[in-house]
Amino acid sequence: MSMPAWMLLGFAGWTLLLLVVTVGTYRWSHILAGRRRISDFRADGTDGQDWYLRATRAHANCIENLPVFGALVFALEAVHAAGAAVDALATIVLAARMAQTLVHVGWRVSDRTVSLRFSFYLVQAVCFFALGAIAVGHAWPGGMP
Repeated sequence: MSMPAWMLLGFAGWTLLLLVVTVGTYRWSHILAGRRRISDFRADGTDGQDWYLRATRAHANCIENLPVFGALVFALEAVHAAGAAVDALATIVLAARMAQTLVHVGWRVSDRTVSLRFSFYLVQAVCFFALGAIAVGHAWPGGMP
């Protein structure tokens, strides 16, 4: 399996782990302790402690970006784009996603934490564009113009 495919698998695993460890643990601890019924939780996740709200949003961020990364990895695989740059960019995507998530869940909202979270997202976005450009470059007949 290619490094980008491994990183995509890691991204999916991170998304699931985040769901289980944060949102799932919060909800089930309340349900099993008899403090709330299973039907009491709002679907949008806006009814809980501050860290739970941040965790719900961080999970949504992962869900929103997972298909983008998946499409890029698919395109890279389809055009047989590989190499050190592709591997490094894919690895950076996962590392930046994990860092963004940890800041999102672990630290209260402030200008500083939002700026840090955005910085980690910006790193991912730059890597996404670079990976897309590499895929297009490999697919373009005769190379990029």
